[in-house]
Amino acid sequence: MKSFLKLLFLLYFTIGFSQEYSRKETEILMQVSKLDSLMEHNDNKILNLLADDVSFGHSNAWVQNYEDFRKDFESGKVKYQSVKQTELKELKFRKKLANIRRIISVKGLYNNQLFSMQLSVLEIWIHKKGVWKLWTRQSVGLKS
Repeated sequence: MKSFLKLLFLLYFTIGFSQEYSRKETEILMQVSKLDSLMEHNDNKILNLLADDVSFGHSNAWVQNYEDFRKDFESGKVKYQSVKQTELKELKFRKKLANIRRIISVKGLYNNQLFSMQLSVLEIWIHKKGVWKLWTRQSVGLKS
């Protein structure tokens, strides 16, 4: 993921991004990429990307708010080894909200048990004080 971020930044600074994405789309896609990278590296800087009232709906029906996510993330209950986006299905905006649907491949440890899964993820990001913050995330497991 680091190489992807480096490439993204290189493109931004050398050619100003392809005209395929608007400035707003580029900003949100960079935040999404940062979210995946911080999750993959189990970096608690991920908390800076979350809205205070964030809500996570996991593929196992587990629901977390900011505090639940923080506690579990910092405890190492889930340790991610790989978080890779395989497809961006939808990106749309409405006022200060961004709606993103994507497919990700995730590998890691949950309570020291290996897991690997493909997820369909819906994320709602909110633009607050000039920064995109993850507000809601719902994932559904995909059958291989």
